[in-house]
Amino acid sequence: MKFSLDKAVEILRQTPNSLTVMLEGLSEDWTYSENDRSNWSPYDVIGHLIYCEDADWIPRARMILAGDPSKTFEPFDRYAQFELYRTQSLTELLKLFGQKRRENLSTLKAWDLDEERLAMISNHPDLGVVTLQDLFSTWVVHDLSHIRQVVTYMAKKYETNVGPWKQYLSILN
Repeated sequence: MKFSLDKAVEILRQTPNSLTVMLEGLSEDWTYSENDRSNWSPYDVIGHLIYCEDADWIPRARMILAGDPSKTFEPFDRYAQFELYRTQSLTELLKLFGQKRRENLSTLKAWDLDEERLAMISNHPDLGVVTLQDLFSTWVVHDLSHIRQVVTYMAKKYETNVGPWKQYLSILN
């Protein structure tokens, strides 16, 4: 599928809604954080997505749009959520994520980007040269990856309870 900013925004707009519908009101047995950096709970994922709204997508896009292709992005702390959001409930985090995402999509829309601007470049500290389109495509796939991570984490809660059906449940294999 060829990149389209409008199509990207379709996913970006729905992610907070999808996660809220999926997670709000569930018991902590499904969502609780055990501070396991190698196996993020839904709570950890939402905290990470909030941090990304603050420190990744729009700040990096602003840097690219500033027009200095020699600039390099600041390194990103993929684990910041384990310290930043410990005192908030999952419901509070879901609301905060939705608010921040709406604000960032409003900023994105106001830029009225064309193909020439989407081709602007900057430098990633690990990956090298990246375009604005690369960044926005990654934002979409990042959201989808974390939705998958949430449902996989939750499915594994019943992994030992499904008995012989496990062989038919690809999410567990």
